[in-house]
Amino acid sequence: MVVQMDAVTAPAEQIGDEPRAIEAMPPESRLDMPTQSLRRWGRNEERRPVGRHVAPWLPRFLVFAGALGLTAYGAYEMYAVVSVSRTTALQYLLLALFTVNFSWIALAFTSALVGFLVLLRRPRPPAVPETLKARTAVVMPVYNESTARTFGALAAIRESIEATGHGAAFDYFILSDTTNPDVWIAEERAFAAMRERLGDGARIYYRHRPKNHHRKAGNIADFVSRWGGDYDHMLVLDADSVMSGHCIVTLAAAMEADPDAGIIQSLPLVINRNTLFARVQQFAARVYGPVIAAGLSAWMGRDGNYWGHNAIIRTAAFAAHCGLPDLAGKPPFGGHILSHDFVEAALIRRAGWSVYMLPDLGGSYEESPPSLIDVATRDRRWCQGNLQHARVIGARGLKLATRQHFATGIMSYLASPFWLFQLVVGLILVLQTRYVRPEYFTREFNLFPAWPRFDAERALNLFGLTMAILLAPKFFGLLVMLLDRENRRKAGGAIRLVLSSLVEVILSALLAPVMMVIQSGAVFQILAGRDTGWNPQRRDDGSIPFADIVRRHRAHVVLGIFAGVAAFALSPSLFAWMSPTIIGLVLAIQISWASGQLAFGLALKRLGLLLTPEESTPPPVAVRANELAGTFAQSGFDDADGLEALHGDPDLQARHDAMLPQAPQRRRGDIDPERVVAQAKLVEAESLADAMAWLKPRERMIVLHDRALLGLLYRLPAARPDATAA
Repeated sequence: MVVQMDAVTAPAEQIGDEPRAIEAMPPESRLDMPTQSLRRWGRNEERRPVGRHVAPWLPRFLVFAGALGLTAYGAYEMYAVVSVSRTTALQYLLLALFTVNFSWIALAFTSALVGFLVLLRRPRPPAVPETLKARTAVVMPVYNESTARTFGALAAIRESIEATGHGAAFDYFILSDTTNPDVWIAEERAFAAMRERLGDGARIYYRHRPKNHHRKAGNIADFVSRWGGDYDHMLVLDADSVMSGHCIVTLAAAMEADPDAGIIQSLPLVINRNTLFARVQQFAARVYGPVIAAGLSAWMGRDGNYWGHNAIIRTAAFAAHCGLPDLAGKPPFGGHILSHDFVEAALIRRAGWSVYMLPDLGGSYEESPPSLIDVATRDRRWCQGNLQHARVIGARGLKLATRQHFATGIMSYLASPFWLFQLVVGLILVLQTRYVRPEYFTREFNLFPAWPRFDAERALNLFGLTMAILLAPKFFGLLVMLLDRENRRKAGGAIRLVLSSLVEVILSALLAPVMMVIQSGAVFQILAGRDTGWNPQRRDDGSIPFADIVRRHRAHVVLGIFAGVAAFALSPSLFAWMSPTIIGLVLAIQISWASGQLAFGLALKRLGLLLTPEESTPPPVAVRANELAGTFAQSGFDDADGLEALHGDPDLQARHDAMLPQAPQRRRGDIDPERVVAQAKLVEAESLADAMAWLKPRERMIVLHDRALLGLLYRLPAARPDATAA
């Protein structure tokens, strides 16, 4: 039987002796996705909105004017602190660093204050629509992920959508960029199992890209340009996303009802986390996140941002305006754009489409990394992507609010080295005051020597103001939760909720100096030209080997000991003032080790601390996703060797061969050395065991992509002839 390129054979579905083909992907429906220019843009290229939209000038005034006023006051007070005597260049540098850092936290404070005021009005969530006319593709990009988790989540999402009665409006796509050969075969087996269980009407599809060109952004762009023409909208998930049918259907209805909407973002809440570090993040996101999101939504309005997942996008608008250019030069600042989501939001907004958030819409969930080291690994990539936006922030035609989004993202990582520089300058000034000989003869006539002096009382008051502004968004979130009877009860009650906030503040304070140094190191590495690459994210709860923790944090401990000894030698009061930073760095190894421990996180859970409403009453879609993940895990797809699974299953061979794209024509003399080596190993092999032992991961991927080499693999016996005879 001739099998088409985008079809697979399902062994359980046969008519007589003839296997019946099922589609791995629907027929292509192409959309042009031209690469956008960052240098050329005319106002005539911007579409006219259909509706009349008023910018939220009042919230913007409150946020930015308030932040400016607070910054001016903080800078004035800091100047008063350092200008007791003749101000030196180092003191001016300290003033400049403080002003930059203070402006950052002042903006976060005023934005959270607006969000707090918005949430006090108890906004109503959007209503469920009665009908849907448009078609939506639910797309889940995956990259070397656990198939049990991703396929279980997608199956649960589909079930939840079907339960709303609007299932016919949605198709589902698993878009694989996987580079691990065993994971690739596991994905194909999980896909076949899902299709067999759900039948032909499931409208679930799977595609694997031979090369993960431009990574996730390229994965989505490939789908849009090849199949996007059949869909009015696409809902983009992450590999750890779970969304309820109510949430997805409401997003689709909101997009239908608003002809100017280009991207509508939901607010994902963190769930399913159990390690100490992840539970701290989960609690903070649930209690403080809504206040921050409400503030952002209030002042951003239709000039919003996109976080890369759990959002619905108008497919044609995305195709027309979100083709990302490569930046000139080499990584880390050149090459393809890592943090693509900000740029896609900027480009679609430039073209006249609205980008906004529905912060009151529930049912959107994600997971978080389980430990400090896992967050640091992900953060390194995000740091490079955000600093790369310095090449994009000046692009022609961008809205002012969009440029502010880029500036915020850049500053979120530059803040760490700025705080570090401020601490270093402060230490140098104290050292200068204590040990450097004063300057007795200056250009100005003085009866007394000139040395740096500070107003200690004013400095203490300014420190208190800074901490109050820094902690205020957390207090706003806690107050909103306390005022909500149902959420307060599900979070363990008022007393446990307050205690949980104290635990979160203490642990975050200990983690903050370590993250400051880690992020500062990432910034310095990027500025030095070091590229981060793209490592798959570790999502499961679990600890990291202690030796790796020591290796990653030993420099932080040394820095903390040095800072502590120096501060104490200079002044016991300085040591007391710096003690939170010093303690966090000195205990970096222990804190990082504890952060990844399930036992500590579960112990706090048993005490009712760091509890979220979603833990007390788990969302049904999340419960179902975990159940289906367990079912897939029992199949053992993730634990099997890909070559072995393929070799022993003729039906899997037929499905795999059918899903491979047509190989490009090879020019004579154009020899791939790795393919030659893989072929030689298969020819030399006397059994499958030999091939499995000899082929390296890269060579395995070459074999799995090549029908001719697969033929050699399939013809090998499972064991050596001499071993069988014995």
